[in-house]
Amino acid sequence: MDIQGYDIPEELYYDPDHFWVRPEGDELVIGMNDFAQKMAGEIVYVQLPDDGKKLKKGKKLAKVESGKWLGKIKSPVDGVLVRVNEELELTPDLINQDCYGAGWMYRIKADDVSQIEDLIHGQAAIEEWMAAEIASHQEEG
Repeated sequence: MDIQGYDIPEELYYDPDHFWVRPEGDELVIGMNDFAQKMAGEIVYVQLPDDGKKLKKGKKLAKVESGKWLGKIKSPVDGVLVRVNEELELTPDLINQDCYGAGWMYRIKADDVSQIEDLIHGQAAIEEWMAAEIASHQEEG
């Protein structure tokens, strides 16, 4: 769905730091949402941790960097990192080009997939959250 010029798909789950989560079977695909990639500008670096890394919900998973921003990615669930998008090593701006497709970042095998229910999901919740985020950013700018 379009929210004030930002493409925020309704079917995805979102953490408050603007990373999306898409369930695919017992794995979760994670990436940066449209709002975050536009605010960050051109993504120049993505930390790609090793597959097999044990993850704890809310703990740092990796880093993303643009020319004007450095962000931490937190794991949305307890689990294991099963795959990283190695394309991002050479072409980190894939996130800017296609944040919900080719610019995906990580795949996690969740210990308990139901943990994603703690994330922002559903049209009303997403619209309310994004409206507050956009307003907050406009006040800062």
